[in-house]
Amino acid sequence: MNLHEYQGKELFARYGIPVLPGQVAGTPDEARDIAASLGGTVVIKAQVQAGGRGKAGGVKLAHSPSEAFDRARDILALTIKGLPVRKVLVAQAADIAKEYYCAIVMDREKKAPLVMLSAEGGVDIEEVARTAPEKLVRFHIPLEGLRPYVARDLMRPLFPEFKQAAQAADILMKLYRVFTEGDCSLAEINPLAVTPEGKVVLDDNADFRHREWSDWRDPAEETPGARLAREKGLSYVKLDGDIGCIVNGAGLAMATMDLIKHYGGEPANFLDIGGSSNPEKVTAALQIITTEGRVRAILFNIFGGITRCDDVANGIVASLTSSPLQVPLVIRLTGTNEDKARQILKDFGLGATTSMDEAVRMVIEKAQEVPV
Repeated sequence: MNLHEYQGKELFARYGIPVLPGQVAGTPDEARDIAASLGGTVVIKAQVQAGGRGKAGGVKLAHSPSEAFDRARDILALTIKGLPVRKVLVAQAADIAKEYYCAIVMDREKKAPLVMLSAEGGVDIEEVARTAPEKLVRFHIPLEGLRPYVARDLMRPLFPEFKQAAQAADILMKLYRVFTEGDCSLAEINPLAVTPEGKVVLDDNADFRHREWSDWRDPAEETPGARLAREKGLSYVKLDGDIGCIVNGAGLAMATMDLIKHYGGEPANFLDIGGSSNPEKVTAALQIITTEGRVRAILFNIFGGITRCDDVANGIVASLTSSPLQVPLVIRLTGTNEDKARQILKDFGLGATTSMDEAVRMVIEKAQEVPV
């Protein structure tokens, strides 16, 4: 779950990370009133979960409450990367002498949190990593955690003055607490300067530990497919390919996508219906696949252990009865209640293979037959 900037700042403030005062507004009138209460120059920032807000006109300075009204009105009328701006953050502005980048992100390859620091803040950090990797400091945090002396050592190359390095190290230690205690997959301050802008991504798997997350989630920032997947308890990630994948189990889903790539296809998604699927989940999965992106063929790959193949077959039949597919469908079923599932599909006029390789090759062939 991604947090809006104002939500990330609220979380940072709880842990003592210095942030400039500000409030969120949903109308130009509210923005004007907040600007009046803050006094002086303020910055109006679009609250959408997308990068490039400044280039899109979503970040503006206002030197008076009336100007804040005008700036907020203009920004609230924007759509940035397909997301309509519904809220703006009105925050106190300040001059920035120097910008830095500071983040902790989960490195899944190394299975450890990764500290990333750079003297090039306020920019696309991926571009810095690609064109000037020597400007990016990386440090994997060991199992015993981040120690204060290590934080100071990491900050010294960026801050020649000891006092500044110590202050920056203190912020890094607090950011580490945000990352660990907040169950984050990313905690980022960009820029780390007089006016920090925070970005936080929370791990949805830990939502049972955080009741407040239900108030932080913004459904308007989710795609319809992502929202439906969350509501139905499905693990779903949209990709750029054209072959829809509906699989039970994360490992099998990854293997399915790898096999599709191996045979020259491109998966359109990762979608795991789970180990205890039911017909309703299968119906939801098909709805997600067919409404998001350009899918030219769909593959069901089910290995029935806890999952009952007949449940999946019933879900397929129920979904196709209510909403017939406009693209080819390939089914691979094997495992629990396999024979019963095959009969259900046969009665509906569908077949299924037991071979994963055969199913993948077949779905790629069928996708190639569908016009782009």
